[in-house]
Amino acid sequence: MLSLVLTLCVAAVLTPTTAYGQGEYYAFETAQQEALYNRLTKELRCPKCQNQTIADSDAPLAADMRKKVHEMVLAGDTYEGVISFMKVRYGDFVHYKPPVKASTLILWIAPAVAVVLGALFILVQVRTQRKGDVELTAEEEAQLAKVLGEHTQKGQK
Repeated sequence: MLSLVLTLCVAAVLTPTTAYGQGEYYAFETAQQEALYNRLTKELRCPKCQNQTIADSDAPLAADMRKKVHEMVLAGDTYEGVISFMKVRYGDFVHYKPPVKASTLILWIAPAVAVVLGALFILVQVRTQRKGDVELTAEEEAQLAKVLGEHTQKGQK
């Protein structure tokens, strides 16, 4: 039984997995093209994952976007050209640096509004806390006296 378990463990460790063979490699004609590709894939957001760049995402949509960026860079498109194409296709959200305009204003204002509202909430909570002495009932005072009496007796021993 032990040899079977040991054999299965060794087989599991030595069995190649497909995860190691899924890396993408794109060839470029110049170092500038490769640098542009790397910059673009780190600035474009995966529409499916929503909080990952297309360079970091494993989603099939991100892979398609990386492929398209590669094709456009090889075809000689500029940084602005690739960004414009992706914005037309996927919207302003696809770029981590959205422009300031009416439809994206919420992206620029929401963090500041959230901080101000949070500060106001904390301020109101602190000010409305009950201040002053706490009134104990006669039963609670007797119980407190008993506990304090026992405590002082233990301390005197």
